[in-house]
Parts: sequence; C-alpha cells; structure tokens
Amino acid sequence: MTVTTGSIMPTVSIQPVPLRQVRKVLVDQVLLTGWGSHGDGVSHTVLAEWPSRHALYTSHRGAYHPLLLVETIRQALTMLSHTVHGVPLDHRLGWETFDTSLVTAALEARQGPCSVRLTITHTEVERRSRGSARLTAQIMITRDDEPLGIARVRYIAHPPAIYDRLRGRHADARTATRHALPLGPALDPVVRGDQTPLDFAVLTALAEPHRWQLRVDVTNRVFFDHDHDHVPGFLLLEAAAQAAHAESGAAETLPTSFDAHFTRYVELDAPCFIESVPVRRRELGIISTLVTGRQNGHEVFSIRVTAAERN
Repeated sequence: MTVTTGSIMPTVSIQPVPLRQVRKVLVDQVLLTGWGSHGDGVSHTVLAEWPSRHALYTSHRGAYHPLLLVETIRQALTMLSHTVHGVPLDHRLGWETFDTSLVTAALEARQGPCSVRLTITHTEVERRSRGSARLTAQIMITRDDEPLGIARVRYIAHPPAIYDRLRGRHADARTATRHALPLGPALDPVVRGDQTPLDFAVLTALAEPHRWQLRVDVTNRVFFDHDHDHVPGFLLLEAAAQAAHAESGAAETLPTSFDAHFTRYVELDAPCFIESVPVRRRELGIISTLVTGRQNGHEVFSIRVTAAERN
C-alpha cells in the first residue's frame, strides 16, 4: 500500500464514543474521543487522541510506535461494528488480514497529546447464516490534516455458539489465560534494541538463526487489557516488528508498513515459533522482512514488515 498526499476531511456531527463498545476494560487504554456518520451508510469519521508519553507507544526515540495506529484502528473498527453494523457485544471479532502503510515523518512525537482522524469506509459487510459476519474496511488516517497512513482490514465476527465450536477446549478466555506457557528469557538488549523495553519483549532466542519462540506475557496490560483465549493479532504484529529488527543489525528500526495474514488462532498453551526470511534492502535505509509463525506443525500467520533504519 502507498500513502499519497492530500486528504478528505468530511464535515460530520461528532458524538461521544460509547466506551463499552470499544471493548477495553482499562479506561486509560481507550484512544477514541468521538465519531460520526457521513450519511451514506458506509463511511464514518472516528477521532482519537494519542498520549504524549507511554511505555510502548512512545519508546521509539521521538516517534510514535506504529502499533499505536494499529490499536487505534482496532478500537475504531470494534466500535463501528457494534454501533453501526449491528454486531452484538457478545460476538467475537478476529482479524483475517491487516494491511497498513504509514508516513514516517507524521509519526514524530511532539509536546502534548496528538489528535488523529480516521475516515473509515466499509466496502464489504457480508452477513452469514447463523449470525456470523465478515467485514472489510478501507481507512485513511490524518494528523493535523496531513496524511498519516492508510489501512485495509478484513475481519470476522462470530456469535458465541459458532465461536465456541471453532475454539473447542480453548474457548474460555479465563482458562486459556491461566494455562499460558511460562515466559522464556527475553532477547539480549543489544539484539532487541533500546526501542523495545523489557516489559514488551516478545521473542526468546533459539539455537538457530532467523528463528525465535514467541514470548507472551499475559500480565502485560497493554497486550492483555483483559483475558484472551488466544494471542492477540496486535502482539503478533509486534513480534514481527521485533524479528525484523533483530535481523537488521541496525541500532533502531521504525516499521512503516505491515501486510499481515492470520490463518489460525495462536494458542497460549503451546509454543509458537517465529521464522524470518533474511532482510532484503529495497533501497538505502529501508528493509523488508517476511515473518511467519508456526504452531503445532501449522503456519498460523505471515507478516511482511517494511521498516526504516534509524542509526
């Protein structure tokens, strides 16, 4: 995906965000501040405010972590699925694909909070028998009327009966969280870089090149605001970003795009192995890495990460 200049700034009537429909337990983790409809039934504006300081999101040496945009999009789509598209609160949402590209300069952190606007168009809302739905959204993001990024997300919503049947013995989030594997050792600080605080290190080294084990801390309230029955896609994107950085040899990297496909749920009670194709430099200072996850003999996700080196 390519971010282009220019923006569409529709005039809409903004109303408060119903916090319950963002699905966050910790109020201080809610990023959304308002939303409004364009009146065409498919497009909406969502407003967000980014914090000036955060343990993960502002750890990239004067730049916002791209995962802050990912989480903003996740919250916005969750809220719209309930308020606009009639998805009941007890349905379970999951990503199938997540493709986003950002303008690096627009991620610069400045004094005070940052106001962000998302223009979201649902190009597909497919209702299925027995209550499931598949939705596809195109998103344009601006900051102070300047382009920040674009995204395309395909996600699905399942009613409890279907979700529980799909998940089997893993369906209960509290039980799954309790059975999560113990934490392995984090990567050495020299390998993971200053951009990744210890509390957010999600890879454990293995005795093989280009390969790690996923390290999942279910007590981390940024990754796990509440109990989950599987590893969130948000954490898998961070794992891909950390793997790409470990391959790069750079002092610091800043992801500029993710092209992610999630094919299976990543379980908490079984090891997930992260593998990467060695770095390919498309141009000076830009790296591209294909990161895949395998669990129980199956590929569970693939994520292509493009990042800018920052030495």
